[in-house]
Amino acid sequence: MSEEHSSVTFPRPIAITDYSLVGVNAAKAIEQGLAEADWYQCPVPRAEMRKLLERRDGPAIRDTMLWVALIFCSAYATYVLWGSWWATIPYLIYAALYASTSDSRWHESEHGTAFKSDWMNRVLYEIASFMIMRESTLWRWSHTRHHSDTIIVGRDPEIAVPRPPNLKRMAWGIFNLAVYRNYFGQILTHARGRMRPEEKTYIPESEFPKIYFRARIYVLIYTTVIGLAIYTQSILPLMYVGLTNLFGTW
Repeated sequence: MSEEHSSVTFPRPIAITDYSLVGVNAAKAIEQGLAEADWYQCPVPRAEMRKLLERRDGPAIRDTMLWVALIFCSAYATYVLWGSWWATIPYLIYAALYASTSDSRWHESEHGTAFKSDWMNRVLYEIASFMIMRESTLWRWSHTRHHSDTIIVGRDPEIAVPRPPNLKRMAWGIFNLAVYRNYFGQILTHARGRMRPEEKTYIPESEFPKIYFRARIYVLIYTTVIGLAIYTQSILPLMYVGLTNLFGTW
């Protein structure tokens, strides 16, 4: 072999990081003091912080009513135009409002920042959780862990883009395909009264019955919608609930 050829090097295989909450990196995060660590906080005066945290019901009620009205109007327009290509326009509006804008409602109501009244935040959170295909109780604890151990490998269950990035999974994310398989697998598991090992690492056992109860409600809703689609011999009920995230998550 010539000297020129002997100097050629080949790229090493890309190491795949273990992002599992029950894997080797979960233990390492605890050993290295990264779990529930004391992170830097901006020195905002307490009085200023209270002012920044002031909430009002009025704007949130107005915006939520407008949001719901747009969803129902686009859903009704889809129903009226169903059977023609014109139905595509209001349906894509409905799907985007249902599957995408529900995310911000889910996030702010989970943090209790949308309304001043806590019960309004809870109601909106439950509705938005179902719309965006996230189990409300499970994700409340998941998001708590996310904020305490943000982007800590082995601890944060909500790392959206692992390294190296999975381009195929990111492309699927436009149509929510990866979420579909995981979500329906989760609710069916929880509806049977079982929890996954990773979920047990950040959810107290006392919360399990709440997860089981809501999962059974979710399964009942989807079963009812499927039954309605069979009864009416139309896919439209599934387009409203079930397939919506496939067309609106983008």
